[in-house]
Amino acid sequence: MPDSIIQPTLSIITPVLNGADFIISCIENVIQQNCPEIEHLIMDGGSTDGTVDIIKSYAARFRHIRWLSEKDQGQSDAMNKGIRMARGDIIGFLNDDDYYEPAVLPRVLSAFRSLPKPALLVANCNVRDEGGHVTFVNTPNRLKFTDLLMGDMGRFPWNPSAYFYHRSLHNRIGLYDTNMHMHMDIDFLLRAVPSAHVRYIDETWGNYRCIPGTKTYSLIQAGQRSNAESRLI
Repeated sequence: MPDSIIQPTLSIITPVLNGADFIISCIENVIQQNCPEIEHLIMDGGSTDGTVDIIKSYAARFRHIRWLSEKDQGQSDAMNKGIRMARGDIIGFLNDDDYYEPAVLPRVLSAFRSLPKPALLVANCNVRDEGGHVTFVNTPNRLKFTDLLMGDMGRFPWNPSAYFYHRSLHNRIGLYDTNMHMHMDIDFLLRAVPSAHVRYIDETWGNYRCIPGTKTYSLIQAGQRSNAESRLI
């Protein structure tokens, strides 16, 4: 990664709280994308486990990293802070325990060059277990509002590591709902799909670790994610 950064086109936002176990691999994963047209915004919610020291260390060496550490009102609030700080035209979210496939971000920028604004670009996502094995691949290839109304969990993108969108989309639909701490991604997609130019690409871009301790894992174990989608619809 160059020592200096050009004006970013793509802003990757990572909300994190006490993520010392994964934050290094997250930061390194973005660096290894070798994409100079990005910035990596890390929104820390006041970690006490050494996460902030790790972020500081990387930010001192890589100028594409910008960060903030302060108490927030939850993940949605942290995400909104990142959006407000973002300088790129395109937004992507990467949770600290997720990661991109190699060379995804240059591919994203290339794809967006031909898309009208505001666009929502969706690809496939590997869903991995505790051992890192792929349990299945989320392929949301029927991402129309009528499909979402069917309440089929498989039609939703499971993880934001596999979708990106123009920041201007928020001018139409607003920011993430800070009253939501568990289903903000589903709520966002239900509002975004009718308002954006949606394009699906049959490539695998993201990797989601569906492991104990994560929100989606807990919901799946309790059989609640599809019920949550139905309530939102």
